[in-house]
Amino acid sequence: MSRNKPNSSQKSLRDLQLIIDDIRKKRDDLNAKTKEYINNLQENETEINNLLKFAKEKYKKRRDYWNDKVKQLKDKKIEYKTLLEKLTEEKKAIRKNNKKPNTIVSIKQIERKIDNLERRIEIENLDISEENALIDKIKELAEMKQNYFAVQQNSDLFRIERKSEIVKINLNKIYEQLNKWSNKSQEYHAKMLETFQKVDQLKENKRIIEEELIENKKSADRYHEQYLNLMNQRKKISRGKRPYTPSRKPSTRPRQISKRSEILKKIKQDKLATALEKQKAGKKLNLFEARLILEQSKE
Repeated sequence: MSRNKPNSSQKSLRDLQLIIDDIRKKRDDLNAKTKEYINNLQENETEINNLLKFAKEKYKKRRDYWNDKVKQLKDKKIEYKTLLEKLTEEKKAIRKNNKKPNTIVSIKQIERKIDNLERRIEIENLDISEENALIDKIKELAEMKQNYFAVQQNSDLFRIERKSEIVKINLNKIYEQLNKWSNKSQEYHAKMLETFQKVDQLKENKRIIEEELIENKKSADRYHEQYLNLMNQRKKISRGKRPYTPSRKPSTRPRQISKRSEILKKIKQDKLATALEKQKAGKKLNLFEARLILEQSKE
């Protein structure tokens, strides 16, 4: 009987060791996966930051630039439209005050008369005296046209009409530029929104990874707890007694223990701060640093 006991004990230890090795492997595999999740989170966070920076420094900056140009052009458009309305009112007032009956209304009427006379010379069978009379009439009308044109050029109405034409030309150019610059602004705005959509997708992916990481860590912690319990059982079997448990007697040196606790707490805080800085900079975290960040997020 005495010989069977060691064999039974050894068999029990071997079986227990197999379980311990299996539990340890599962725990280590989960820890490795935790590290993989953390690396994925860091890559995800880096990509999010890069996209946001790109959207801000390129797309938003260029969109805002073209928006400013459009705003300036709209102000200019209002200025020209106001000026055109003012010139139109001035023209109406001048025409109202300068109505003269029995006068040639415009140079175009004179030009039409000249055209009619020239056509008669071309198509009618005229004698020399009739043709010379028409030519004299054409010369008279041409001189009248020149005089009328000179008077018109010096008139307030003519000057206002010239200004109005220039304002209209400038307004047309403004409308063309407004359309072009508005399209530029909309183009960069659309690209910025597209980038933000990518960021939203990455944030959703990050949320899913974080949830999987937490579940993975919980599983790893459960296996680690099982591992510790099994190790205690192995000690108990190998030594033939219960595993050592610390005495619960009151401490004789509370100040020293309190001081040590504060030191450990300070070290942990420093480690956490370092881990957060590394995470912010996009550097890879080790498993201990990742656990500290996860514990902090739970708190």
